[in-house]
Amino acid sequence: MKPFEIIDHTADIGLIAYGHNKEEVFENAARGMFEIMAGGEKSFKEDFYDKIKVEADQLEDLFFAWLSKLLYLAETKLVILNQFQINKLTDFQLKAEVRGAKINPPYVKIEKEIKAVTYYALEIKKDEESGLWRARVIFDL
Repeated sequence: MKPFEIIDHTADIGLIAYGHNKEEVFENAARGMFEIMAGGEKSFKEDFYDKIKVEADQLEDLFFAWLSKLLYLAETKLVILNQFQINKLTDFQLKAEVRGAKINPPYVKIEKEIKAVTYYALEIKKDEESGLWRARVIFDL
């Protein structure tokens, strides 16, 4: 199983993330978002750590809030994140730890700026046949 795939969407970009459970699909979606931003998988010295907590009324809103919070963190702290560890996940709350690197051109830089996470075609669900989780999200560039 691949963790995610990037999909083209008119003037925007999106991804479909996969996982054996909800935690894995949330983590893989975050990895995919930052691979889009960094221009592919990058290895770099990690010098940033933070704890994340988000809450929402339903799972799709929580997924949206998770990615939006990570994007906000990237923009305000000037970091590219590459490690995501979800410590608690319900349909209404997520607690996680994230790691990454401060933006430091030319070693760590933004290749493609994501302006926002969108609700357009947003979904997260479990495939009852395979038992795998799948999430789709479109980003505004």
